[in-house]
Amino acid sequence: MKNEIRKMALAAVIPMFLLFILYTLKVLETGMDWDFTRLGVYPMEKRGVFGIFAHPLVHSGFKHLLANTMPLFFLTWCLFYFYRHIAPYIFFSIWIGCGMLTFLIGKPGWHIGASGIIYGLAFFLFFSGILRRHVPLIAIALLVTFLYGGLVWNMFPQFVQTNISWEGHISGAIAGTLSAIGFIRHGPQRPEPFVDEEEEEEEIKEEEITMNE
Repeated sequence: MKNEIRKMALAAVIPMFLLFILYTLKVLETGMDWDFTRLGVYPMEKRGVFGIFAHPLVHSGFKHLLANTMPLFFLTWCLFYFYRHIAPYIFFSIWIGCGMLTFLIGKPGWHIGASGIIYGLAFFLFFSGILRRHVPLIAIALLVTFLYGGLVWNMFPQFVQTNISWEGHISGAIAGTLSAIGFIRHGPQRPEPFVDEEEEEEEIKEEEITMNE
């Protein structure tokens, strides 16, 4: 029990640290009257290349940041708890993949915010759980669907406001799906059936041989 609590606490470190950075940057931007918008992605232009790496750190306002806070924390926690050995690689793949795809397919303008990462994490957790066919991971996939299934509508321009980057959303979804496929043989796997029984039988046979000797 103590070990599980420790794992849960450790899994919360990264999302808490990430949110600390996001809120610190927003407070600095507001307090110093700065504008970090140009740290976002500007598709197919040289000035927008740096945004591939920096765009999730910038938000249009506290309302935008608050809307992303809970899903970002929960989904990142799920990633680092259930996939802790490969979580950093997956997170990095989604972060960069989302930025690169937005750079390629986005409409002219600055694309900012962590929404793309949220979509990437949600799609990764869903498809990874289904593909691995491991009960705890399937349960998380279903929970993510229940909590955030409605996000799918914001991936299409017909259902979002013109100032919302649906391209960033769909880019994150694609990056998350590709990560689920690319990392399918890494991290937690479904236990092989009857493995425990076979191990027990081998142990019994070894004990019988020892006794006969």
